[in-house]
Amino acid sequence: MIRLLLQKKKKSVSSKNGKNQMVIAFFHPYCNAGGGGERVLWCALRALQKKYPEAVYVVYTGDINVSGQQILEGAFRRFNIRLVHPVQFVFLKKRYLVEDSRYPHFTLLGQSLGSIFLGWEALMQCVPDVYIDSMGYAFTLPLFKYVGGCRVGSYVHYPTISTDMLSVVKNQNVGFNNAAFITKNAFLSKAKLIYYHLFAFIYGLVGSCSDTVMVNSSWTLNHILSLWKVGNCTNVVYPPCDVQTFLDIPLHEEEMTQEHLLVSVGQFRPEKNHPLQIRAFAKLLSKKVVESPPSLKLVLIGGCRNKDDELRVNQLRRLSEELGIQEDVEFKINIPFDELKKYLSKATIGLHTMWNEHFGIGIVECMAAGTIILAHNSGGPKLDIVVPHDGQITGFLAETEEGYAETMAHILSLSAEKRLQIRNSARASVSRFSDQEFEMAFLSSVERLFK
Repeated sequence: MIRLLLQKKKKSVSSKNGKNQMVIAFFHPYCNAGGGGERVLWCALRALQKKYPEAVYVVYTGDINVSGQQILEGAFRRFNIRLVHPVQFVFLKKRYLVEDSRYPHFTLLGQSLGSIFLGWEALMQCVPDVYIDSMGYAFTLPLFKYVGGCRVGSYVHYPTISTDMLSVVKNQNVGFNNAAFITKNAFLSKAKLIYYHLFAFIYGLVGSCSDTVMVNSSWTLNHILSLWKVGNCTNVVYPPCDVQTFLDIPLHEEEMTQEHLLVSVGQFRPEKNHPLQIRAFAKLLSKKVVESPPSLKLVLIGGCRNKDDELRVNQLRRLSEELGIQEDVEFKINIPFDELKKYLSKATIGLHTMWNEHFGIGIVECMAAGTIILAHNSGGPKLDIVVPHDGQITGFLAETEEGYAETMAHILSLSAEKRLQIRNSARASVSRFSDQEFEMAFLSSVERLFK
């Protein structure tokens, strides 16, 4: 009965000027956030609009405080992307149901169940022909497939649960998603492990509903293959990085400078581990005893999605003050694309500290701009990005506070010629992450949704 009602609703949405038009919808509740996931959304829309110009395009978003026009202007300002055809925005009022702050315990389950209700709100407002989850809300896939009668696809940036998360709980290690009071209690650790295994099983079931699956890195591929088990329709589609814009920045030998900039690019989310950057930088400054210039400055550039992110930035400011380095640390929040380019063109080192980062668009942008990258020795950066190119090193990897401080000191100690050699190798290696490569791989992967 519900499905028949939704089919009628679908016909009314797709009928324009007396002819049926295909409706293609993206589920992206935070489409105005300005991170790497949003760049995937806008590039995917641009690619589809070129290939299927007659279709109707819809984005489900929870950004109710801005207009559709403001969202599109933000996409142009932050990513230099302008769409050639209109997009309809369906504004969802229940986005609070997927906010992690709403679920202090059983966060994964709470957010996943919340996404079903948010998906239902979306489906009630617009029933598409093709549905693509571009933010990782896999629990919406069976809803749109079996209730909405849509062909469904997903672009997975990061598995909701992974075998690495299971091992953190199993080994009773403290992490941002494994509180200390649980690690100290064998019974609670065992209970959480059972909960994680059950959740992983259900996550595998809902994910396997997808008609096509795209993942953003080798690391994500390995986890999705083991959880969703749909290898026949799963492909690696590297996220689009605007490498050409950064490659256009002239690369010269470094001139004598009064200041070395160390730049970090990434949203202010807990897993990005910005405190590690600040502590490692403080350690680097303490190693750098009183000596002549150049001085060092750390600039943290990122997007704030909500009040929780803003609170984290304030905590990071306080950490800088506690360590006595507040004069040497700057924060740049939601800055325009041109300003980001300016910082990356001047920076000596690009910092990244997230453990098991799924991919890392900010890392690629740093490398394309000619900034020497120092990334975390795990996940996508280790497997896909900071890898040798034609036998030459393209950047550095570290894990601990001490390791980061030592590697930063090592990079700064290199000659300008050696740094230029690394920068050139890094630049040469990033063309495989271009917008054009993404468009080809994305369109090839979603083709089955249009047959």
